[in-house]
Amino acid sequence: MNVAVLGAGYAGLKVARRLEQELPAHISLTLINDSPTHLVQHELHRTIREPSVVDTIQVSLREVLDSVELIEATVTDVDPGTGVVKLDGDDAPEEFRYDFGAICLGAETAFFGMESVQEQAVPLKRLSHAGQIRDDVLALTESGGDVVVGGAGLSGIQVAGEIAALADERGATDQVSVRLLEMADEVAPGFAPEFQQAIRAELEGAGITVQTGTAVTGATDDSVQTDAGTLPCDRLVWTGGIQGATTMDGDRRTVRADLRLSDSTFVVGDAAKVVDADGEPVPASAASAIREAKTAATNIARLATADSGLEPRLDRYRADIPGWVVSVGNGAVAKLGPQVVSGGPAKAMKATIGAGHLAGVSALRQAAQLAEAERAETRRDETRRDETRRNTPALSPQSIIGGATAPRHRYHSVEMISLANSSIAVSATPTESVRLRNP
Repeated sequence: MNVAVLGAGYAGLKVARRLEQELPAHISLTLINDSPTHLVQHELHRTIREPSVVDTIQVSLREVLDSVELIEATVTDVDPGTGVVKLDGDDAPEEFRYDFGAICLGAETAFFGMESVQEQAVPLKRLSHAGQIRDDVLALTESGGDVVVGGAGLSGIQVAGEIAALADERGATDQVSVRLLEMADEVAPGFAPEFQQAIRAELEGAGITVQTGTAVTGATDDSVQTDAGTLPCDRLVWTGGIQGATTMDGDRRTVRADLRLSDSTFVVGDAAKVVDADGEPVPASAASAIREAKTAATNIARLATADSGLEPRLDRYRADIPGWVVSVGNGAVAKLGPQVVSGGPAKAMKATIGAGHLAGVSALRQAAQLAEAERAETRRDETRRDETRRNTPALSPQSIIGGATAPRHRYHSVEMISLANSSIAVSATPTESVRLRNP
């Protein structure tokens, strides 16, 4: 019997690692991916400002998997009904067949038919994209110009913050204008209003112009067209939405809580539109993908090992994300249940997430490296903050935002990701702590 996992993002790697533990030795397990590495996608935006972490956020699949056969190839077609997969790779077979499989091919950037935007914009899905954005912003710190980020969801907030921070570090805030556009009425659509307001305050405090209720309609090499008028633009970064992989004809397949698309095939992570056990749509995120992977792997293992003719009971995924964190350079904002927390506790939570994911997939060396990078960044932020305090009036610190204005800091990088790892405890005050638990 052959079990296959297509893709090695958050969902694919997690499914493969769990199936290594749950499948008996006589069942063949194969992972097919277009790269020999797993990319820690939620840290990708950091490489715009810190290219030194490029190697740290790439994990060799062969180093973290034991009994899985790895095929390095691009999946060009998959038939979920028959389990037939078409491949394109130098040393890969043209066709592969599975008895049970998980499609974990992720998502691609959606341009919604706007060809001019697709031609002019850079998305943020690969390391090469981050490298191009960095090079363009560095050039603008010398010549001056305007950067527009289209889409103020998670990725857009992250990249806008990094661009602003990079310009700030180069002493070029007057030369480089950063504008974040969003079609919805507020940044981070779908999140609670108090969290949105805190994020917006942080972005504006970083010198980013936040323009909501504005839809992009087109682009040229020096402008962006919107339904509110034309804006100058020397570099357009597009984070305005996602669609399914080309292999899936751009479609994110809808699956219910057992994640099953057909008798033999499951779809997991951003490749799917998941409706959970409570009938609620599941947001596309690293945290969702990792949690869905546990359900999918368990269900595949039950089917693969079931007695002939018997249909085992399958688990149903229920979304339960414990919280969200937005890092803001030397500060951060986190949503913990009904509360929005800022300052040291939120910053400490953010610092654990990337390293925690790497440790969770047994990439211990990279986990240590990323933790050290976080500590180095904190030290730099403290030095810069001390310099700023000597030259500007002191700001009143806030730890909890509850109807109050969010704290504004001079130096910002924005990172918004879900708390994707297990129980995290951080110091909230000298005498109390905030604890988050994963199921």
